Amino acid sequence: MQKIPAEQGAVTFYELLGGSPEPIRVLVERFYDIMDSDERAAGIRSLHPQELTSSREKLFMFLTGWSGGPQLYIERYGHPFLRRRHLPFAIGESERDQWMYCMIRAMHEIGLAEPVINKLSHALWDVADFMRNQSA
Repeated sequence: MQKIPAEQGAVTFYELLGGSPEPIRVLVERFYDIMDSDERAAGIRSLHPQELTSSREKLFMFLTGWSGGPQLYIERYGHPFLRRRHLPFAIGESERDQWMYCMIRAMHEIGLAEPVINKLSHALWDVADFMRNQSA
C-alpha cells in the first residue's frame, strides 16, 4: 500500500487514511490475518468465532465511522455500545495488549506513514483500554 503522508490539513483519521473506506478495509483484513495466525494473539483469537467474516465486517464498519467516515455500523446495527457488547468476554491488560499488537503490526505491514500510525495507535489505545473488564 502506498504510504499516506500526515498532512497538516487533515482533520479526521478517515482523511489521514486516504478519505475512502478502502484503506480501512485493508487494515482490518490484515489485522484479522495477523490475529488468526500469530501465536502472540492466541488469547484474543480465542474470544472470536472460528469463522471471522462477520468480525471482519463489523470492525471495518465500526472503524469507518469511528475514524470520521460514513457511519456504516450505526446504519446497520445502531449505536455500537462497545463496552456493553464486549462485557461477555474477559478482557484484561493481556487481551488489550494483544489487540493493539495486531493493530499496530497491521498498520506497519500495510505501509501507513509513521505519523499516522502514532496518532491512530494513541486513539485506538484509549478505545482498547476502555474495553477492559478484568483488573489484569
